[in-house]
Amino acid sequence: MAKKLVIKVTAGADAPERCSQAFTVAAVAVASGVEVSLWLTGESSWFALPGRAAEFELPHAAPLPDLVDSILAAGRITLCTQCAARREITEKDVLEGVRIAGAQVFVQEAMADDAQALVY
Repeated sequence: MAKKLVIKVTAGADAPERCSQAFTVAAVAVASGVEVSLWLTGESSWFALPGRAAEFELPHAAPLPDLVDSILAAGRITLCTQCAARREITEKDVLEGVRIAGAQVFVQEAMADDAQALVY
């Protein structure tokens, strides 16, 4: 089994089930002791901002703020550089613990020998 799970989530409120699945898998992996790196791209980029996860609703799904908190507590959340720029999001805007990085860093993480990458 891979020691690190790299998850890229491209969906936000536009595809709530896919979005929730990505955050749920990341949170479960963290709770299971797996090293997790969750990447926010596309419409999920908005969840890097304070309060945005609280606006997300999906019946029968774990609250997104709780999932974000659990991932940040023991994993890493990264906002895509280009996605941030397109939305005029800067380092000073994001939740504490969220970093902004680009495709080179994503590829480096995803291609590591001990990594498994998933895209939602």
